Amino acid sequence: MSERIACPLCAADGGTLVWRGTRLRVIRADEAGFPAFYRVVWNAHAAEFSDLAAAERMYCMEAVTAVEQALRDHLAPTKVNLAALGNMVPHLHWHVIARFSWDSHFPAPVWAPAQRPSPEGEEAALRARLPAVEAAMVAALQRL
Repeated sequence: MSERIACPLCAADGGTLVWRGTRLRVIRADEAGFPAFYRVVWNAHAAEFSDLAAAERMYCMEAVTAVEQALRDHLAPTKVNLAALGNMVPHLHWHVIARFSWDSHFPAPVWAPAQRPSPEGEEAALRARLPAVEAAMVAALQRL
């Protein structure tokens, strides 16, 4: 019980809410330099992917896939990074991050030191395209 009370993803959405279903939600993370950084967050407190039943794991991965596909279709990133770390927040969530050759950290992970200054013009242009990306995500997630 004390773990659940202290869990920031049980207490709040964890970013800008894009979509919420009964089992999971998708948020846009507030990560400087990475405007197309999303998280698929399991609503109920679970620390590990293996805590979910088989059908829940399938559903979760279908949601991750829907978010990734929307990013690919609308932004044509150089790469999409997927990660489920949870070292700092032991609540099941998947990072789905559109990466571009121009981003400040590419090709290193977003958690590595920056390799160059953040390109404000590229980021602003990308941010302007996010409403269409998120509308596509919502439509795909509602079909699951």
